[in-house]
Amino acid sequence: MTAKLFHLPAIVAAALTFTTPALAQKPVGKDPVPSILTWTQKQQLERYPAIEKTYVVGTLKKGAKASDLPKADKQVDPKVTYKGKSSSVDDFMKANRVTGLIAVKDGKVVLEKYALGRKPEDRWTSFSVAKSMTSTLIGAAIKDRYIRSIYDPITYYIPELEGSAYDGVSLREVVTMTSGVKWNEDYTNLKSDVAQAGTAEPKIGEFDPLITYMAKLKREAPPGTKFVYKTGETDLAGLALARALAGKSLSQYASETLWAPYGMEADAIWMVDKAGHERGGCCMSMTLRDYARIGLFMLGGGKIGDKEILPTGWVDDATTNQLPNGAKDAKGQPQSYGYFWWPNDEGYSANGIFGQSIAVYPAENLVIAINSAYPKATDKVQSEKQRALIKAVRDAANGS
Repeated sequence: MTAKLFHLPAIVAAALTFTTPALAQKPVGKDPVPSILTWTQKQQLERYPAIEKTYVVGTLKKGAKASDLPKADKQVDPKVTYKGKSSSVDDFMKANRVTGLIAVKDGKVVLEKYALGRKPEDRWTSFSVAKSMTSTLIGAAIKDRYIRSIYDPITYYIPELEGSAYDGVSLREVVTMTSGVKWNEDYTNLKSDVAQAGTAEPKIGEFDPLITYMAKLKREAPPGTKFVYKTGETDLAGLALARALAGKSLSQYASETLWAPYGMEADAIWMVDKAGHERGGCCMSMTLRDYARIGLFMLGGGKIGDKEILPTGWVDDATTNQLPNGAKDAKGQPQSYGYFWWPNDEGYSANGIFGQSIAVYPAENLVIAINSAYPKATDKVQSEKQRALIKAVRDAANGS
């Protein structure tokens, strides 16, 4: 790819030129759609595999040939134990509304199961797993020289934020969620920032109403000193990337850079906001096997064949803790976060509400992907049960 650095006026001019008519980008149909955070369990199972019937989306086009993802000669089918009670994987999935589970060990599928009517060819929405894809695309854009540096100020790409709490905040502080800007991520409160940020209709001449919303937020800590999980900042990062690409949509860039070259098996879709821009913080949809392929791409160091798609060292930086020493979450617990990826002692993961996950274990050469329709966006018991499922699959895949 031939790419060049763009000066700020060119970025802004191109972005505004290629903005689609704002009012054309709405939920499919004329009737209002209730917040995705409030869908019933029946609506989840109907809409998660077919989000394009509810919302306008962009499409990540697959290539001519899917990459090989062979089935291992020996399949695993462990028992899942939670609080002393054991069940088969199939029973556990049905009881806990897990619709898809796949494990790839040493490049071969050792377990692949579906439930609740899901079929292998069905896509499933990702929620915040898309955040990790956004940071990966930012890395690719740095490699391709669309973005100068992760240390660039966010205002270089989104000058509308000048004079706001984001003045003096770097792109790196956005992708590590350490901007110091105050934010409420309460999924149960429809008046929280996460529920309100994307609801405004675009105004004439406005690039994206999310920027207007984010520009009104207040600062609560110096940039780089405090971690607060903010979906709005991931959307902001996606808009900065869209500006840098100067005309290409995120879906188009993702297709050209990763989706088609890596050999994903099916087109993916990406929900767009009311201004027609893909949401950097949410809602890509893809098949279960393609979720696994994302994990394999990261496991392979961000390469496609011998070609490096990401800057040298990007995968290590993105998937290891980048927070300041002593960083804690809202409940005062020690926190670890990379570039929109969640590091842990054994590897790292991309996580989404309602039970979506891509877990990567480099030392074990193992990827586990899960799609679900949990009753609640987040819940302690749900999380504990998912960890029990992952442990059972890991142990079986590793012969423990």
